[in-house]
Formats: sequence, structure tokens, C-alpha cells
Amino acid sequence: MRAPQVEPDPTLPARVRIHEVGVRDGLQNESAIVPVEVKAEFVRRLAASGLETIEVTSFVNPQWVPQLADAADLLAALGAEGLGRHRPVLVPNERGLDRALEAGVNAIAIFGSATETFARKNLNRSVAESIAMFAPVVARAREAGLWVRAYVSMCFGDPWEGEVPIGQVADACASLMALGADELSLGDTIGVATPGHVVALLDALEVRGIAREAVAVHFHDTYGQALSNTMTALRQGVAIVDASAGGLGGCPYAKSATGNLATEDLVWALHGAGVETGVDLESLVATSAWMAEQLGRPSPSRVVRALTGSS
Repeated sequence: MRAPQVEPDPTLPARVRIHEVGVRDGLQNESAIVPVEVKAEFVRRLAASGLETIEVTSFVNPQWVPQLADAADLLAALGAEGLGRHRPVLVPNERGLDRALEAGVNAIAIFGSATETFARKNLNRSVAESIAMFAPVVARAREAGLWVRAYVSMCFGDPWEGEVPIGQVADACASLMALGADELSLGDTIGVATPGHVVALLDALEVRGIAREAVAVHFHDTYGQALSNTMTALRQGVAIVDASAGGLGGCPYAKSATGNLATEDLVWALHGAGVETGVDLESLVATSAWMAEQLGRPSPSRVVRALTGSS
């Protein structure tokens, strides 16, 4: 299988940790329910390709996201493979945390919003009320020794509110991190970010005391800017990137959001720049091609299509 020509880029980190979201964020928007056995095999194949961190599922109300109603069953099917510091699960509230703890997880993620409209649509609460809801979740998780990630959606634009002031985003991020989260993921939920916007937000977060080392970026590719924005963030000192195998994903509450940055597209770019990821690209491409077959359609990833000759 063809590989990129390597020309080291000293402006990039020597190593990037990929936070694989294909199993959770990638599949949550699928209308047809994917069997739990297929999801479990997806996790195993992704892990075998070298992806260290794989977000497995979410303990949300099944009425919200029917695709993830099998969270406990999936973790049971995976056994030890589905647990540990590098297998986080999303939890929306204390009930979700209770279910996650019952399943034996060791890492969770909470998900806030930078805008009031999306907070209402996604969590049925204001931004302030959602932060208050997450406070006991994070406190209890930390008491139990869990690693905690905080997602913030609509960091670069909102389909209902339009442009989102950078200071407003920084406030939401700082409030969530103040709860005790270990890591912050900046979500470009509708894919409208541009490189200059990325730099400005990272600078604003640093002023609030949120170091680049604790920040991950999560770009959607609605306008074809996900990889460009990611490379900009990496040149600014970020070294954690959310990506979805095969470019799967979207957002069930923001219909204008298309797929996530494809993990293969990211890996191709990073390997070409001499950046270590720990990922075997050939194995990953085969995994995404397999998952595309399960879903009955070609992979959205351009690298997967190029390397498999699919269209």
C-alpha cells in the first residue's frame, strides 16, 4: 500500500495522540442500528491498528441517541478491552455516571456548549445550568479515580446564533475545566472554523490559564477545513487531535454538521511530516473499509478511497 513521502516538519509536535471517536461520535448519527457485535469488532480492529485512545460509547438516555442504547452491552462484550484510562465513555449527568461506574469504566467525558441555544437543544439546560449539572459528576468521578475529559461544542460558530464571540467560548471552557477536568476538547461542531480563528481561541484560552498541553481539537469537515485547522492547532502547540475512522460522524442536534476529520487523512498528513502517531495506516484503512461495508456505503475518507480504489 502506498505511503506518503516523509519530509519532516519541525514546526509540528514530534508525536500526536489521536483520540479516536469513530465508535461513539462516528456512529451516533447512523439511522440504522449497528449490532453490538459489529461495534465491538470495530473497537478491536481500531486498537489493533495502533490507536491508543478510543472513545467507546455514551451512557445517554436511549431516547436521545438510540444508536448508543447498547452501551452496557458493548462494554460487556469488550470486557477488559473496553475499560481503562484510554477507553473513555460519554456521560451526560449523574445517572449516566452511575451506569458508567457500574460498568467499571475508568475514564469519562462530559459535554458542554459555548452557546445557550445548543445547550438547550442538547442538554435542555442553559450553559450555567449544564455546568452546575456537571459539577457533581466530575467531583464523583475524580473521587473514584477516573480520568475526565470536557467537550465544548459550538466553539467556532452556531447554526442558530451565528458567530460565537471568542470570549464567550473561553468562559465556557474555563468553567468546565475549573470543575476538575483533565483535558479539554474544542468542538467545531458545524465545521466553520478557519486557521486564524483557531489561533485566536487558543490564545484566549491560554490567557485563562488553559495550557496547550491540556487542549484537544475536534474539527468537522463541513467546509473542507478540518485538516487545515488541525495542522494550524498543532503548530500552535496542541498535540491531541480528535478524529473518526473513515470520517464517520455528524451531530444529531446540528443537522448542518457533517463528518469528523477522517483519522486516515490525519495520519497520512502527520506521517508525511515525520510525526509519530503509533498508527499503522494500512491496518487502519482496512478497518475503515470493513466498517464502510457494514454500513453499506463508501467511506467518506479521501485517503481510504484513494488507497482502496473505492468511489
